Amino acid sequence: MVHTDRGSQFRSRKFVGALNRHHMVGSMGRVGACGDNAAMESFFSLLQKNVLNRGTWATREELRIAIVTWIERTYHRRRRQHGLGR
Repeated sequence: MVHTDRGSQFRSRKFVGALNRHHMVGSMGRVGACGDNAAMESFFSLLQKNVLNRGTWATREELRIAIVTWIERTYHRRRRQHGLGR
């Protein structure tokens, strides 16, 4: 999944075609709702800091496993909602 704002470059035929070729799904925030991207930006910031900046991988599969492992072992256990019982 690729989440973007509503910029015209993300609605272009070329971009949508690239998503389809790579079997990805596009997602856009609502008009005038700046908070829509906040959760994803926070997630990707943590992913960048805790996984991507800490190593190199020989294959895409190794990177995929590192990301999934971080999400399942760390991210899901530290989320604020979990700590609040939600």
